[in-house]
Amino acid sequence: MSTSTTPPAAGSAAATSVVIPRSSNQALGIGNFAVDFMAGRIGAPDRAVLDRTALFHTDAVLCGLSAIALGTNAPTLLRAEALEHRREPGAGATLFGSDAPVAPEKAIVANSAAVREWDSNGTNFGFNPGLGHVAGEFGHNDFYPVPVAAAQLAGRDGAYALRGMVLLDEIRGRLAEVFSLKSYKIDHVVHGAIASAATYGAMLGATPEQIESAIGMFVAHHIPWRAIRAGKQLSDSKGASAAISTEAAVVGMQRSMRGFLGPRDIFRNPESMFRQFEKTSGDSPFDLVLSHSGDDFAVMGMHFKLGLYEHQSAGALQGLLTLLSKHPEILASPESIRRITIVAYEPAFGIIGDPAKRDPRTRQSADHSMVYIVATLLRKAIEAAGAGALPAPGDDDGWWKSLMLVPGDYDDAAIFEPRTRGLMEKISFTHGGPEYDRRYPDGIPTSLVIELADGRSFDSGLVMYPAGHARNTVADLRDILATKFRKLGALAVADVEGLVARVDGIADRSASEMRSLWAFPIKGG
Repeated sequence: MSTSTTPPAAGSAAATSVVIPRSSNQALGIGNFAVDFMAGRIGAPDRAVLDRTALFHTDAVLCGLSAIALGTNAPTLLRAEALEHRREPGAGATLFGSDAPVAPEKAIVANSAAVREWDSNGTNFGFNPGLGHVAGEFGHNDFYPVPVAAAQLAGRDGAYALRGMVLLDEIRGRLAEVFSLKSYKIDHVVHGAIASAATYGAMLGATPEQIESAIGMFVAHHIPWRAIRAGKQLSDSKGASAAISTEAAVVGMQRSMRGFLGPRDIFRNPESMFRQFEKTSGDSPFDLVLSHSGDDFAVMGMHFKLGLYEHQSAGALQGLLTLLSKHPEILASPESIRRITIVAYEPAFGIIGDPAKRDPRTRQSADHSMVYIVATLLRKAIEAAGAGALPAPGDDDGWWKSLMLVPGDYDDAAIFEPRTRGLMEKISFTHGGPEYDRRYPDGIPTSLVIELADGRSFDSGLVMYPAGHARNTVADLRDILATKFRKLGALAVADVEGLVARVDGIADRSASEMRSLWAFPIKGG
């Protein structure tokens, strides 16, 4: 392996990983790792890793297609922009719903924006206690259009694309474990953009030095602040942040491959973001451990969302569904619900408990409002009870599937629905303090109490690992996801099962099939 990385220190990682130490040029180390991984000189991920990555990819695609079908703003605009940049066959990448090649960076920005639009795809929380890497940075599985585009350009098959997805998730996931961007008000997409540059370059024959240059360019020129996630009502920039940063990273990689020289050794650069925020005497602020074989990959600790909601609310949703499943009598006279109290940790309280989010007026704000998310799920349960359509008591999976939050729950009519607004007024959301904070990001520590007018009180207890969480061992994840796929897919295509089979089986797609992977009609697209 021709890298500047070192073998793992004793007791710090298995022989299936490499350590890129803080005292080394880590941008070059990432480049070496990525090139060797994609060339097959290292790397034998277990089948479980490949299968989980493919499942996250399927989840991302269904999220993206439904966002396009419903005409959401940013994906629609970015798709139109991409179509202004056509390429000759073999010289471009394709958009969802098309086999017409366009400039790869334009296909990537449009497809990634669609994937992220609903905020319903995968999530990571940067938590690896075995190595003491617990920075807890957020991240999302927004970046799969990068390896798909690279495979199309390279004329490679689906197995090659899937390997690129594993690589991308590994780099961004491990960076999230060692450097907390949110602590410095930097948007979490930085880690994904760095990983995108490395993956795109490695898949298309870039040298480690060219990858180093591209990473340096992105970090020097394109660091996004969390300003896009602040304010009373959020905008298109919030959902498209990963897409826009990745576009910049890919363009930087293209320039590097043409000979442009970006800043070297960016993680140790004394004027870079990393050392400006975490002072050192010359090293990077962290060691970086990257897995190449076995089953200990970052993707194995990433979490699925079982519908449309900010993942920080998953503990509250699980608590509510579990209470309703055990005590459906709560729904017999919903007008008797006097108070709902939710207790959670930081940063959940600060992000989705922001007082401005108590009156959301856009979808992007509603899906980041704890009171709106919980009130909407409860309103749907009340309506199902009135229609005699509740799942069986005790069937938590059935309750998730029956009441799953979908795009229609965030349209204008839903956001201003009077019954939902009435329930929102009954919800109080408080910070649980150190007892809750210390349990995050291992879990999503949340509790929920429903009090009735007659004095009865129903307490969920502490929820740590809701369904969809990587450490949840109770829910039938694939069965619940199948429902999600059907609900989102039905909004977008006529043959949902055929689409899911096509995407879920990406590892078996030939190079020619990869070029037409997205060539199917999208409703409204």
